[in-house]
Amino acid sequence: MKKLQTIQEVLTFINETHLAFLYVSQEDCSVCHALKPKLIELLKKYPKIDLREVEADKVKEISAEYLIFSAPTLLFFVDGKEYLREGKFVQFKKLANSIEKIYSFEESQM
Repeated sequence: MKKLQTIQEVLTFINETHLAFLYVSQEDCSVCHALKPKLIELLKKYPKIDLREVEADKVKEISAEYLIFSAPTLLFFVDGKEYLREGKFVQFKKLANSIEKIYSFEESQM
């Protein structure tokens, strides 16, 4: 998973990517490290979703820009608009169902 290093990279990724999934983590977060491989595996089913990671402790502006108060935070954008937000304790079945609904709808529109 590619890491975004600046707030400008984050903004560009979200605004220029049709299906953008942003994984906001922190370096010293054990939940973040445990969740990451599960998320990567889940998103393999959705090849048109682009996934990027940003470390909130390195790109501090991310917290103010997207109102992120804890890590991990998962944000899914469609054409620059936030459609899904999950934080801290992610329920993977719920997350998978939500992604499936959004992805299926977007696929039917193409």
